[in-house]
This record gives sequence, structure tokens and C-alpha cells, in this order.
Amino acid sequence: MSSGKVLLGLLAGVATGALLGVLFAPEKGTEVRKKISKKGEDYADSLKKYFSEFIDSISEKYEQVEEKVSDFTENMKANSEATEKEKKTTKS
Repeated sequence: MSSGKVLLGLLAGVATGALLGVLFAPEKGTEVRKKISKKGEDYADSLKKYFSEFIDSISEKYEQVEEKVSDFTENMKANSEATEKEKKTTKS
């Protein structure tokens, strides 16, 4: 049996145990549901934050690439125009 499967089984067991512990805790069901809901909201907020940061970094990289391509295009156009001018002056 691979160590990855053992680790996955161990993690699944720990998660199941934690969930059952919360569900069978000696608190009212409403309190347990509130705690579960609060944790879910916390995880959702955290995920939104990380996703937003990811989108921001991708947007920033896109803008950098766009600027580099624009600069490259302008340089190539200027070089092409300069080459055309040189060809015309050497033909004359």
C-alpha cells in the first residue's frame, strides 16, 4: 500500500472524526449548526480572498505582457521604417 493512500485514509478518518465530534457534542443542535455555518462562511471568505488575489496577480501579469508586446511592436515598426528609409536612400 502506498504512503499516499495511507495518508489520504488517515486524513479522511481525522476529518470524519472531527465532524462526528462536532455533531455529537453536548450542545444544542442550533448552536452546532451556527458553528458549522460560521466555519463555512470563514472558509468561503478565505477562498474569496485567495481567488481575488489570484485574479489580481493574473491581471497584473497580463498588463505587463501586453505592455511588453506593445513596446516590441513599436520597436519593430520603427526598425522597419528605418530600414525602408535606408533602402530608399541607397537606391537614389
